[in-house]
Amino acid sequence: MAEQVLQKAAAEAPAAAPPARKPARRRRRAPWLAVVPFFAFLAVGFGLPAGTMAYGAFTATDPATGATRFTTENVTGALSGVYADGLAGSVQLSLVTALLATLVGAVVAQALVASERPALRKAVVAACGVFANFSGAPLAFAFIATLGTTGTLTRMLSLESTGFSVYTFTGLVLAYLYFMVPLMVVTVLPAFDGLRGQWREAAASCGATRGQFWRHIGIPVLTPSLLGGAVLMFGTAFASHATAAVLVGGSVQLITIQIANALNGNVLAGQENLALAMSLNMVLVALLVMAVQIPLQRRSARWLG
Repeated sequence: MAEQVLQKAAAEAPAAAPPARKPARRRRRAPWLAVVPFFAFLAVGFGLPAGTMAYGAFTATDPATGATRFTTENVTGALSGVYADGLAGSVQLSLVTALLATLVGAVVAQALVASERPALRKAVVAACGVFANFSGAPLAFAFIATLGTTGTLTRMLSLESTGFSVYTFTGLVLAYLYFMVPLMVVTVLPAFDGLRGQWREAAASCGATRGQFWRHIGIPVLTPSLLGGAVLMFGTAFASHATAAVLVGGSVQLITIQIANALNGNVLAGQENLALAMSLNMVLVALLVMAVQIPLQRRSARWLG
């Protein structure tokens, strides 16, 4: 009887096994189904515009017949003449503002971490959150009212006698730093919080000074986060348009302003495809920025996680 029971159990065991594996297969499929809406949104919100941009950048329409043909004239035109100057101007502005915002933001973030007043930190972080989102046309008008030709500070400090003008490259850098420094503080503050107190104590117990701690431990650990923040600042400045358009107009050559002028026909009519080619250049720069930032974020997370 016992042998019959064991044989029957052995015969029924394989038949009962398959239903137990079905929930596992369903669990493996569930994560993929959950991200389908995200990829659908990505395809519609990014893939479709990028594809349309690339198609327009490599095509031209004959105004007489309306026929469309493939060409590289738009791409070569976007990388030559005044349009090349606009791309170089945007890169230069982005590099200068990213470097300054990284340096100032890192100093402020370290001061907040070292501060023993929680109320001060909360107030500064809250203010940074507000100022980081105050950009565009309102920021440009605020700078015009403050540092413009008849601005409040211009008259109080007699800035016109020094030759300073807010409508120049220098004025545009100051305007960009107004919202980029707070953004940098918010970005790197968690990295500074991640510097563990045990590291400081261990360095001090080994006889290391404060400067040696920062030179051999603090700065190397924070470097990926700082570089990642700098890359983010570069991308933010490179893509900004409204502040520069209102503040300096066409006095400073920037690719974003040139794209807007080409799309609106302010300079020459029928330059929409050229604007798409310039926009494609911006997308390539943005992809390069992302390709640099993602590895830096991973390395920073490995050290500070």
